[in-house]
Amino acid sequence: MKLDILAFGAHPDDVEMSCGATIAKAISKGKKVGIVDLTQGELGTRGSAEIRRAEAKEAAEILGVSIRENLQLEDGFFQNDKTSQLKVITMIRKYHPEIVLCNAVTDRHIDHGKGSKLVSDACFLSGLTKIESSLEGENQQAWRPKNVYHYIQWKELAPDFVVDVSGFMEIKLRAIAAYRSQFYDKNSKEPETPISSKNATDSLEYRNRNLGRLINTEAGEGFNVERLPAVNSLFDLK
Repeated sequence: MKLDILAFGAHPDDVEMSCGATIAKAISKGKKVGIVDLTQGELGTRGSAEIRRAEAKEAAEILGVSIRENLQLEDGFFQNDKTSQLKVITMIRKYHPEIVLCNAVTDRHIDHGKGSKLVSDACFLSGLTKIESSLEGENQQAWRPKNVYHYIQWKELAPDFVVDVSGFMEIKLRAIAAYRSQFYDKNSKEPETPISSKNATDSLEYRNRNLGRLINTEAGEGFNVERLPAVNSLFDLK
């Protein structure tokens, strides 16, 4: 299956929290989108790998993505090394995405920055014909995505561009709410974490609303780029 967009996240819920509305909008316009989680989030204070697997499946169904896979790299300890790169390369060559979305370039959680660089490097290496990879016994052909964009997570990074996601916040918030083990629940007996407070949950909406305010729309999601974006004319910019 060829995908238009392949979104990578270091943990299940990274993608939904950071670019869920962008994905929902793309799908509504007929684009095929997939999600690959690098780890199972097994070191998370709340929940477990099994719980998060079920939550990720539900969230994927809400967003309407075509596929969701998990590379089962070691949460907290995966490295940007050959073994991990080849696993990511295999996914890129399997789905031939035009666009790859990945973690923030720098963030509070160490896996986010590591995941960002790992996926970015793998996107480049995936285009080299002398790097061999195989899937189900078949050799894969080289493939390099046209663009790699980094979504913004915990830190308030200045975006290089903002996607207008007006009308798609509700589906994003429903997908996030599928992660019941991770986010605010007044009846939960689990330990508190930085993302389990009501303030953290509320921020997922008001930060996007504020980006929307800055671009004169209802809501927006911000991204950072690796190379200068190009437009055909000044009139392409809103």
